[in-house]
Amino acid sequence: MKTTSIGWHVLYVKSRHERKVHDALKELSIDAFLPTVTEQSKRVDRKTIIQKPLFPSYVFVNISSSMDFYKTLSVNGACAYIRFGTEYATVRDVEIKKIKLLIGANDLTEFETDADHLKVGDIKKISYGSLSGLECEILNVNNTNKVIIRINSLQQNIKATIPSYYFEN
Repeated sequence: MKTTSIGWHVLYVKSRHERKVHDALKELSIDAFLPTVTEQSKRVDRKTIIQKPLFPSYVFVNISSSMDFYKTLSVNGACAYIRFGTEYATVRDVEIKKIKLLIGANDLTEFETDADHLKVGDIKKISYGSLSGLECEILNVNNTNKVIIRINSLQQNIKATIPSYYFEN
């Protein structure tokens, strides 16, 4: 088994335990990040606004020592660190910043994540708004522009709808 490295790691948690694990890690003074998006819940009798994890069952943990690495696993609801083969999944700081930038942008809607390697669409640079300068892959789905940001270390994509006037020509 590989030794742990310092930096952001991906902790797999029990289903619907993301917030509980995140809060417990904060209580242990461990730097944790749980990206959430606002979504309208569709119930038969009513609609409510909920905060939903962007990556279900994932909590990002910034490990500063091997003690932190193992202490996080003692939290109720934490299962294991995500691994690809023998390597623990690590996320670069720049990727964490991209995720924070995406979920903090007020003009993006309809967030989705997937692990597909999408090959359709153009690569465009956003020239307007809070995401200015970011390169994205564009999909036209139901006449809306979908932005796709690839997070390579997670083998995940983030999709969001963005106005077409935000892109360079």
